Amino acid sequence: MSKPLKMDSTESKPESCGALHGKYELGRLLGHGTFAKVYHAKNLQSGKCVAMKVVGKEKVLKVGMMEQVKREISVMKMVKHPNIVELHEVLASKTKIYFAMEYVKGGELFARVAKGRLKEEVAKAYFRQLISAVDFCHSRGVYHRDLKPENLLLAEEGRLKVTDFGLSALPDHLRQDGLLHTTCGTPAYVAPEVLGKRGYDGAKADIWSCGVILFVLLAGFLPFQDDNLVAMYRKIYKGDFKCPPWISPESRRIILRLLDPNPATRITTAKLMETSWFKKTKLPPAPPLVEEEEKSRPEFYNAFHIISLSQGFDLSPLFEEKKREKEELRFTSKERPSSIVSKLEEVAKRGNKFSVRKSKDEKVVKLQGSENGRKGRLAIEAEIFAVTPSFVVVELKKGGGDTLEYEQFCRKELRPALKDIVWTWQGDNHAASA
Repeated sequence: MSKPLKMDSTESKPESCGALHGKYELGRLLGHGTFAKVYHAKNLQSGKCVAMKVVGKEKVLKVGMMEQVKREISVMKMVKHPNIVELHEVLASKTKIYFAMEYVKGGELFARVAKGRLKEEVAKAYFRQLISAVDFCHSRGVYHRDLKPENLLLAEEGRLKVTDFGLSALPDHLRQDGLLHTTCGTPAYVAPEVLGKRGYDGAKADIWSCGVILFVLLAGFLPFQDDNLVAMYRKIYKGDFKCPPWISPESRRIILRLLDPNPATRITTAKLMETSWFKKTKLPPAPPLVEEEEKSRPEFYNAFHIISLSQGFDLSPLFEEKKREKEELRFTSKERPSSIVSKLEEVAKRGNKFSVRKSKDEKVVKLQGSENGRKGRLAIEAEIFAVTPSFVVVELKKGGGDTLEYEQFCRKELRPALKDIVWTWQGDNHAASA
C-alpha cells in the first residue's frame, strides 16, 4: 500500500502534485463535499483525463458510512451505460479511498437550466437519455433515489450522464413487502409516497423525480413551490401544480402522467417509452462544450458528492423563497408530533436551563431560559405542523434574549440533540437520508 497523499492547506490546490499509485497525476480541485474532494486527474499510462474523487476513510468510518460507500461502488460497477458516469477503478491508501471516474467536462445540467428554461426539443432530448439510463438501472434492480438536475452531467454531442449513486438502493434493501422504506432524497424532487411510512416502489419514486426534472427543464422553475414551506409539502403530497402556458399540450400530458400522486396509476418507464411523444424525440446537435473554469464552480459540486450526512436539503435557486431571519430555523421529521414534543422537553431539562410551556393541542412549545443572558432570558418557540400524518415540519424561532446566544445554543446543543428525529434542516446544502 502506498503512502497517503498529503493534504494541501490551500483548498483550491490538489492534495499532491505527485503520482497516485504511480498511475494518476492529480490536477486542480474541481469541487468538494462533506466527505470528498474531486480533482481533475490524468492517467499517466493512457493520457486519459478522469475525475478523481478522494474520500477520507476516517471521516466515513466515524459516521458509519462505510457500508454506503461500498454500496455506491458496487452499484456503479453494475450500471455500465452510455448515459451513466463510469467508474473506472477504485484505489486506496491507509487513509483515503480514490474513485477514478469518467471526466465529464460540461458540468451539471442544473447550471444550464438555471440560466433559463430549455427549448422543448432540447429538453426532450435530455429527458429521453435520462429515462434510458433510469430504465437500465431499474432492469438491474438499482433505484437511484436522488435524481435531480444537479446529478445530471453534460458531455460532448449533447450527451447526458447520470451520476451520484450514494443514495441508491438494491434488491437486498427491499423488505418482506417488496418495498423500500428508507426516506431519502431531495424533498423538492421526492415522490409523495416516500413521505409516508407504508413503503414505496423505488422505480415509481424515480419516475416521479424524472417528472419533476422534465417540468423544470421546460418551465425553468420547480412544479411545487410556495413561500410557505408547509404549503409546499402539501402540494407535493397532493400532486398540486400547474403547467405554464408555453409547455405544449403533448408534453403537459406526459408531465401529468409522471407527476401522478398515486403510484399505482403513475406511468411506468416501459409505458412512457411506448408513447409517440417519447419515440419521436431526437437528439439535436449540441454546441461544443466549454470546460468550466475552476473559479466559476459552486462551493458544492453536487454531481460528485459522496453521500452527505448534513441534516438538510437543497431547494436550489429554482425555489425562490423569501429570505429568513437568522432567528428562524425549520426542520422536517418523520416522527409523530408527540415524539418531537418529548424530545424538545428532554433538551429543556438538560442542566435545568429551560422551563417548558405547551399549548393545549401541543402544536406550540415554548422554552423559557432560567438564567439571564446579555439581553435577558433566552426564549425559544417551536411550532409543529403536521403536513401528513407521518410528515411533520417544525419551525423554531427566538422568542426573546440575545441572538448570538440563541445561535450558539442551536448550533452546539439543540441541533445535535435533535439529530435522531430530524429528516432535513432547511437551508443546508445537501440531501439527507433518514
